[in-house]
Amino acid sequence: MRQGGRLILRSSIFSRVGVSTLIALGVLGTGSVSLRARDGSRQWIVLKDCRLIPNPANDGDSFHVSAGEKEYLFRLYFVDAPETDEMTPGRLVQQAKYFGITVPQAIEVGRRAKEFVDEKLATPFTIFTHMSDAMGQSRLERFYAFVQTKDGDLGEQLVRNGLARVYGFKATPPGLKSSRIELDKLQQYENEARQEKVGAWGVSAGRLNAVPQTPPAFSSFVPEEKSRSQPTPANSPAVVSPTPQSNAPIKHSSPVKPNRSHAKEKTPFGKIDLNTATEKELTTVPGIEHVIAARIIAARPFRSADDLKRVSGIGDRKYAQIRPYFQ
Repeated sequence: MRQGGRLILRSSIFSRVGVSTLIALGVLGTGSVSLRARDGSRQWIVLKDCRLIPNPANDGDSFHVSAGEKEYLFRLYFVDAPETDEMTPGRLVQQAKYFGITVPQAIEVGRRAKEFVDEKLATPFTIFTHMSDAMGQSRLERFYAFVQTKDGDLGEQLVRNGLARVYGFKATPPGLKSSRIELDKLQQYENEARQEKVGAWGVSAGRLNAVPQTPPAFSSFVPEEKSRSQPTPANSPAVVSPTPQSNAPIKHSSPVKPNRSHAKEKTPFGKIDLNTATEKELTTVPGIEHVIAARIIAARPFRSADDLKRVSGIGDRKYAQIRPYFQ
């Protein structure tokens, strides 16, 4: 009985404190990775040159990934794509209600989201993860992550195309001080997708595969600071030092224009066509930054520049500042 008691005690200890350590040793398999990242550390583990592993359980926000010789299961932060089947009816009903569609339509959107992810992850991509437990029904432990494709953050792309809602577990992305910055950006993308009736927001009108009028520059969560960790062997994850202290902004796929304010000073009055101007042209106007430019583009067409007042974020003061620049 004493031996049996010890076995029960060991099982209890493993269930509370040992399972994550065992999985970390088995999944990560390298002494160069700090396991503190699984205990709430602010360090990011970066997995480069990852590839999607085809699996029937993959969907729009959760999928199997290979990094070197290791396999992982990741779940996206911040976003939730509809289910691809009827295995979780309660969740499907909730998702359908959110988008204002039927359950069969929600499944259709979920399958389109899966196809979208397959397309975006057809080329190598980068994972940023804390190895935080995302639970799930798979035998392979699932972790939350940001996924960086050649086009930018995958979660942002899903939301902007109307294939996912802003929902789920949150974390402060690399290079940012607060998760609120990314949450606000995602909410903006969701509002624009709803207004343009793309993806789930337009599935009833046959616009499931419609693309955004003007694809934005999606975030690239690459820390500005170099990692303070030692170089890691091939196929081993790198641990990136915490970056919120660096005040580093998110990098965007479009180039940063350090002299943009100088360019704005030279922008002539009455020359910009509100209905055809690119985002780059709009941001040459003093008072118009990326967010406002995206809202202007999403609100087209305009009968005249006087209609700028109906764009969210443009009050009387900003309107008076920017109106002279438009035809």
